[in-house]
Amino acid sequence: MANVCRKVSRRVVQEGKDVKVEVGPDNLSDFLGVIKYREIWAEKKNEVGLAVGLAWTEAGGQVLATEVTVMEGKGRLTLTGKLGDVMQESAQAAMSYARSRTAALGLPRDFYRHIEIHVHVPEGAIPKDGPSAGITLCTAIISALTRIPVRCDVAMTGEITLRGKVLPIGGLKEKAAGRASRRHSYSHTAEGQREGSGGYPARNSVEFWSSTSSS
Repeated sequence: MANVCRKVSRRVVQEGKDVKVEVGPDNLSDFLGVIKYREIWAEKKNEVGLAVGLAWTEAGGQVLATEVTVMEGKGRLTLTGKLGDVMQESAQAAMSYARSRTAALGLPRDFYRHIEIHVHVPEGAIPKDGPSAGITLCTAIISALTRIPVRCDVAMTGEITLRGKVLPIGGLKEKAAGRASRRHSYSHTAEGQREGSGGYPARNSVEFWSSTSSS
């Protein structure tokens, strides 16, 4: 609205007070220019090793994708995307949970000895931290290991424990601001049990809050 008003004001100055301006779908691009469109690729289809999480930032709520890929290697876990210490610990906990459930997941007991797992959260220039990314990290890791796609229309948030439980989340009011972009904003345990719900954003930094976080 501010951009449109500035453009109209300029036309009034240039053409005089009697100029009549009508703004509608047909001429909106004349005032605002080319549509700024950011492709949300995570919403297009279910993919293996791709899970969507909910985050909180100073700008409000936002959805963030977490990518995981598996390669041949010697058991190393690589974390990229400018993740903070707490978020890195969440990834370690998620990996330990996956290793403790090899039978249930249909994986060899020593599967981790022959592979390397790379976890990446896009927009790597933005710092990200907080424990509530745990369920998202865990889901993406298990999806990559089992080759089972993750639903792209479900976003999740919550700190995961070594037993696969998801703790109650904090900062729900802030996270809810970003929920509008998703029809489903669920927090699940790694076993698939629904624990809670929430939503969230990111810009200068991203916070994945949990019940133990100060808000």
